[in-house]
Formats: sequence, C-alpha cells, structure tokens
Amino acid sequence: MSNITQTAELFFDACETGKGWDACKAYCHPNATFSAQAGALSDIGDVESYTAWMQWLLTAVPDGHYELKSFSTDEKRNCVTAFGVLHGTQTGPSVAGEPTGNVIAADYVYAMQFEGGLISHVTKIWNDSVSLQQLGWA
Repeated sequence: MSNITQTAELFFDACETGKGWDACKAYCHPNATFSAQAGALSDIGDVESYTAWMQWLLTAVPDGHYELKSFSTDEKRNCVTAFGVLHGTQTGPSVAGEPTGNVIAADYVYAMQFEGGLISHVTKIWNDSVSLQQLGWA
C-alpha cells in the first residue's frame, strides 16, 4: 500500500466518524482547501472547516456511519478517491429543529489531492438536495 493511500484511509475514517480537525490535521497541510458543488457546503473552503461540519452532522445523525464502496489511488496524479454511503437516522439536534427520525443513505465521493505526502485539497462530490430531503430538512 502506498503512503498516500494509507494517509487517505486514515483521514477518511477520522473525518467520516466525526473526530474533527484534531484527529484529521496530521494527514493534511495546515491550509488544505476544500470544495464541493453542494449548497449545504457552499461556505466551506478549507478542510479544517469541513471536518468541523462533519462533526456537527454526526451530532444530528449520531448513529451515522459510512459504508465504503471503493477506494483507489492514482499515483501518477497524486490523488486518492473514496466512494462511500453515509447511513444513519436523524435523532440528534439540528438547525432544522426537532429530530425528524428520518433515515439517510447518502452517496458521495472524495477526491483527495496530495502534495508531499499530505492532503492539500479535498473535493466532495455529493447531491446534498437528496440528502436534505431524506432527512426532512428540505
């Protein structure tokens, strides 16, 4: 297993289990950037803020867990991709008000770009509209 693959796996697990920036920063450049073409994430431009958002999401969906479908490394382009599904039930507090009890099964992909063995950028590919509808937030 390559170093970037192992680093990406460790980052992915820490991020997707809501451990926040303290657990994720060892795998990233301090100024690692973030992008997503999803309205729910439109104000987030760095990985540190994104990991905080994931922490918040997992307070709203406390049983949230990922199902990893695919993980691949493109050594030539220094990029690792992960395809997962986030599963859970919204039983915790959220900005939308009281818990809905609704279930989410959200498909998403991370493209993690590396420089010098650390993540320099994460792109999240995710249809937030479907997820917000599943949760009853839209």
